[in-house]
Amino acid sequence: MKTRGDQAELIRQEARTRYIDPARRRGETTVQIRAMEVLKDLNLGGDRAPAVCSALKTRKFLEDNHLLLENREGPAKMQSTTVRFTYRLLGEKPEAGRKQADALLGLWGIGKEVYAGLGGGEAFIRKERERFYKPDED
Repeated sequence: MKTRGDQAELIRQEARTRYIDPARRRGETTVQIRAMEVLKDLNLGGDRAPAVCSALKTRKFLEDNHLLLENREGPAKMQSTTVRFTYRLLGEKPEAGRKQADALLGLWGIGKEVYAGLGGGEAFIRKERERFYKPDED
């Protein structure tokens, strides 16, 4: 038996492969997904509509697929087969994430010369541990 987490992942995967990826390949900027269509694609009953609606609005789904949820249409509780989600397709890699990764990569090896001057990283740590556990003899 599948857990709720497994089912949610299955729903997100289906939405990605059936709707998000094809829309990107076509060069579209938005995509709409109806809960009923996902239910039919996965042969799930209408009683699973809340699970579909929940999975399609999660931060995980939005971030993993680089989406912005622009609109949700449907009944007040937004947990039915008639709910329609409209997403804006953002770039493949969010610009902010790429800038942060570039900044971190720029720090790669920053302390190499410092540790080399101290006899290497392991030697430095060994000396620090010895000093920590032994009283200073100044």
